[in-house]
Amino acid sequence: MIPDRDEDIRPRFHKSKRSVKAEGENMNMGENGGEEVEEEDDDLDDDSSLSDWNLRKCSAAALDVLANVFREELLPVLLPILKETLFHHDWEIKESGILALGAIAEGCMNGMVPHLNELVPFLITCLSDKKALVRAITCWTLSRYSHWVVSQPHDSYLKPLMTELLKRILDPNKRVQEAACSAFATLEEEACTELVPYLGFILETLVFAFSKYQHKNLLILYDAIGTLADSVGHHLNKPEYISLLMPPLIQKWNILKDEDKDLFPLLECLSSVATALQAGFLPYCEPVYRRCVSLIEQTLNQHMANSQNPEQFDAPDKDFMIVALDLLSGLAEGLDMHIDSLVSNSNIMHLLYQCMQDPMPEVRQSSFALLGDLTKACFSHVHPCISDFMPILGQNLNPDLISVCNNATWAIGEISVKLGEDMRRYVPMVINQLIIIINRPNTPKTLLENTAITIGRLGYVCPHDVAPLLAQFVRQWCSSLRNIRDNEEKDSAFRGMCAMITVNPGGVVQEFIFFCDAVASWSTPKEDLKEMFHKILHGFRTQVGDENWQRFADQFPDQLRDRLSAMYGV
Repeated sequence: MIPDRDEDIRPRFHKSKRSVKAEGENMNMGENGGEEVEEEDDDLDDDSSLSDWNLRKCSAAALDVLANVFREELLPVLLPILKETLFHHDWEIKESGILALGAIAEGCMNGMVPHLNELVPFLITCLSDKKALVRAITCWTLSRYSHWVVSQPHDSYLKPLMTELLKRILDPNKRVQEAACSAFATLEEEACTELVPYLGFILETLVFAFSKYQHKNLLILYDAIGTLADSVGHHLNKPEYISLLMPPLIQKWNILKDEDKDLFPLLECLSSVATALQAGFLPYCEPVYRRCVSLIEQTLNQHMANSQNPEQFDAPDKDFMIVALDLLSGLAEGLDMHIDSLVSNSNIMHLLYQCMQDPMPEVRQSSFALLGDLTKACFSHVHPCISDFMPILGQNLNPDLISVCNNATWAIGEISVKLGEDMRRYVPMVINQLIIIINRPNTPKTLLENTAITIGRLGYVCPHDVAPLLAQFVRQWCSSLRNIRDNEEKDSAFRGMCAMITVNPGGVVQEFIFFCDAVASWSTPKEDLKEMFHKILHGFRTQVGDENWQRFADQFPDQLRDRLSAMYGV
């Protein structure tokens, strides 16, 4: 019940969630991933121990590394020791066994599976141990096995685990609350929509925690709510859930001042909630939207004042601007065309133009994500600014700054789809740089996929301008898009490829096997797209003659040959 002291709370930095704008790609590293054993299991009660390495944390981290190197070979040595410690009557020894069990989870998972149907129920009972430190470490250890728990029948493990973890979220001990909240966030990421049947029960607990938590744990609670929204998506958009969840969030929002750092986690949380609730967020969107615009404006004004007169004015904390840009992205994604009236009554496009030129990469990264989302939601407001925006996007196609480059690339693709053939005048500003990126060795997978999609979209709207360059990128293009699942972005990119091949069939001849392979990666293309594939494959076959085609098809792996034959009759 004792209020937290501000100096005991670690500074928090905003990590932009929207560093990867590609559908179906969520690059969220879990809070308690393998490397972070040391964060969770300190054994002293004063908080200074959190950041100090001690023998116990070094041991847990070393055990984690040993498990990752030796895998199952570690278990014959370790299991007898675990059996002795886990069931020990001395709570300190029992607690160390539970920590060890969590530390080996990542490396020894396969070898531990046969023991989990006994160990998990045992750990669930340890969640109500009378010693708070046993309860806390058990939360963490169970979260390390949550992948297995979710893959089993719900009644056996997931339901009892959830019931007990939610009780621990309301534990009287702050350390246990913190561990339970973090563990629950990990479970949410693993379970995703499997949690939908239990949403009412989960939300009641999380909302009750609002009234119970002191400052520090409140920040972790925001994270658990944001992760829940990311995990269940639009299933959260039910009147009874909204009426539970939104009042306490908006109450906190109204209390916090513009310069309070606690806005970061709350804005991050609201961004996830807005995206999940979609139109359900409408009643709350106007004050949230206005405040975000005002935070961006204040930060830019402070920056201007500081650069003109550094003695008199402090440099602004740009994290406020980044978080606000990200929340506006969440609103645009969730509200879609409903955001139109908010945009038209504000100066956001002017502010965005300034943010896109900010010297700080994270600001540019978030502003390009917002530009892409606004392009999708209300293009009429973006359209008049395109001639100012495109040169800036072109200048940011620098693969050394992966996230900035990724979001700029994605925004160019979204703009081209909306602009259609009017995109022609901008193609020269961006196409050469995109071709360089797609051919660079060691380009990260997500950037490759985004670049390929954008090149495809440019080819879709301006085939005559991009097709002459086909031979420079077609092989890399096909290789990077064969691995992504069917979706709208892949669809528009492949239509572009078909349009370019129609204009310049010679550009694909040398690499035609890669095109065949990419076509075969579709499980259910739309009928008209399937027809385009059919036409190109048969056109090529006719061009080279049956005998040459046979020789060509003999090089195919069996699976590819069978698939093309079954789907396209070649």
